[in-house]
Amino acid sequence: MDPSFSSAPLLHEAAPDFTARTTLGPRRMADYRGRWLLFFAHPADFTPVCASEFLAFSRAFPAFQAMGCDLLGLSVDSLSAHLAWIASLQARFGVQVPFPVIEDPTMVVARAYGMLHPGADGSATVRASFVIDPEGLIRAITWYPMNVGRSVAESLRLIAALQTADRRGVLLPEAWQPGDPALLPPSLDAGALAAAPGPDEDWYYRLEASHG
Repeated sequence: MDPSFSSAPLLHEAAPDFTARTTLGPRRMADYRGRWLLFFAHPADFTPVCASEFLAFSRAFPAFQAMGCDLLGLSVDSLSAHLAWIASLQARFGVQVPFPVIEDPTMVVARAYGMLHPGADGSATVRASFVIDPEGLIRAITWYPMNVGRSVAESLRLIAALQTADRRGVLLPEAWQPGDPALLPPSLDAGALAAAPGPDEDWYYRLEASHG
């Protein structure tokens, strides 16, 4: 295997720590303990798909903050390139990027998070996103190709679902949205299974009333 490649951390593992320069000053992963974090990489500055994502993340920043979630971007471009691109986005679209963007020209952070693929033609990271909880544990990972942008609405939904599941001890079904009914965890107690209701109320699929 290519020695420059490292495997990605897995769900429920601690997010690898690092210290890096960003557009808003030095940042360390440990700085985000106590809050949720969406840590996302983009392939390169001054590219169309990445620009669309940064505009959407910037516009949705207040919604993430209302959920107690910070945003942290990354690419292998230099800090000067990041600053020039952010200035260009503000001049062209009137949108200010309110979250820090890490420079990673040596690809140390990208390697720690398994973003570099063996045999890749270039050093650009793919569209990887890591949802990290207040304890510093990775709770969700998504990967997108260079030519397809992420959905910011889905990122918000995913974080809301994780927070709801933690807070209420429930499961969230397909396409769940805040305010929708959740699923109750099935009982593994033998007595409860013997007394399970009929087919209209299957023991393994029980909806909880909406909590708004």
